[in-house]
Amino acid sequence: MASVLVASNRGPVSYARGEDGELDARRGGGGLVSGLSAVSSQDSLWVCAALGEGDREAVRRGIGEPGVRMLDIDPEVYADAYNGIANSVLWFLHHHLYDTPREPVFDAEFRRRWESYRAYNRAFAEALAAEADDGAAVLVQDYHLALVPGMLRELRPDLRISHFTHTPWVSSEYLRMVPDDIVEELLWGMLGADELGFHTWGWASLFITCCSQREDSTGTAQGVWPSGDPWHGVTWRRHGGPKGRTRVRAYPLGVDGDELRSLAHRPAVDEALARLRAEVGERRTIVRVDRTELSKNILRGLLAYRELLTVHPEWRDRVVHLASAYPSRQDLESYRAYTASVTDLAAEINAEFGTADWQPVIVSVEDDFTRSLAAYRLADVALVNPVRDGMNLVAKEIPVVSDAGCALVLSTGAGAYKELRDDVLAVNPFDVSETAEALHTALTMPLSERADRTKRLAATATALPPQRWFLNQLDALREEDRESRKG
Repeated sequence: MASVLVASNRGPVSYARGEDGELDARRGGGGLVSGLSAVSSQDSLWVCAALGEGDREAVRRGIGEPGVRMLDIDPEVYADAYNGIANSVLWFLHHHLYDTPREPVFDAEFRRRWESYRAYNRAFAEALAAEADDGAAVLVQDYHLALVPGMLRELRPDLRISHFTHTPWVSSEYLRMVPDDIVEELLWGMLGADELGFHTWGWASLFITCCSQREDSTGTAQGVWPSGDPWHGVTWRRHGGPKGRTRVRAYPLGVDGDELRSLAHRPAVDEALARLRAEVGERRTIVRVDRTELSKNILRGLLAYRELLTVHPEWRDRVVHLASAYPSRQDLESYRAYTASVTDLAAEINAEFGTADWQPVIVSVEDDFTRSLAAYRLADVALVNPVRDGMNLVAKEIPVVSDAGCALVLSTGAGAYKELRDDVLAVNPFDVSETAEALHTALTMPLSERADRTKRLAATATALPPQRWFLNQLDALREEDRESRKG
């Protein structure tokens, strides 16, 4: 039994079959992995899904890492829940990215997939209920598991439950596209938590608004906004029962500066940096590092770079755009088409402006963290222009490891924008011309100003590293427990 439990779709370890037939364990990274390391492994458990055949084989053989429990969910149920609902419905809602003349379509097939999403969440709730010690703290992660808090509350009312959403939260107007009963199930699933966390207060306030504007057959929910009372969140009553409340907070995840700098100065990164310098020569660099998710706005970034070369021809043969665009979710057709569009547009720009000695855009489509760190260090300008992003850690990582300082061109749609706004060149993510001019301003920025901005950006970016981010949420959950016992 565990006193602290984390639940997420992807866990801290994965398994792959080696050439000898044995299963090799591969440790993952990221903020959540780093954050949980602050808690004793003897007291904690991470519940996650088996994502591939290697993981499922490990579960069947009884192979596992201490402190990790993988759930072998039926592959068809998992595919419907993960790709059919989480990534094709909830992700598109939260990022406001539906092509509304064509999508969404809520039909019988959607309902069938929603049943799978419900079953997937139920499997997590039951596993957490079985593994949690009396009064344990359970920290549920992201939109894949939005129904878990409500399900777990019914199974184990003694637990202290939180849920953190790593994406933006959908606006109430956009949410109206979704059938009412599905919206009710989604919101009531979230309100099963004692604490709800978001990267910014902007996303948190949208959730409160969604609850405040709805009254349904199962109960009422009303947002409470911070005023004289420091408590803010949602008060609710369901099925005629007693009133409850769910606190809503913002936890803006930062980066571990010491760890990131250490990783960025390994010999392998030095070698990758030397190769990039050989490709770039003495030219300036505009760097972006993204997965080809539709929210990252890579195409408009490339269009802005093309406009820069058109409107400011003095930059021709004097700048190179290093664009790392790692393929993401290639089992979905819309993502495959988007990835192809990125590489096609880069090729068009190179054909239009390139010379025998100068390739204007160098695109990498390999998931290569070593190369990304090298590009971070080389960046004169960092371009981070998402349409809508929960946080966007790239905007925080590049200033931390940049060798000579970089100018950050940042979209107002990034969750990180409000934290970093004083030292960035802000752009409307849809305004290609404004972005092109911001790139020009960034390229002409005096080195002293660039260095000063970078220093301040790095300080802000490292203010709430992953371990502190995680422990703050855990402490808040335990504080809620103490307050409820006093009451």
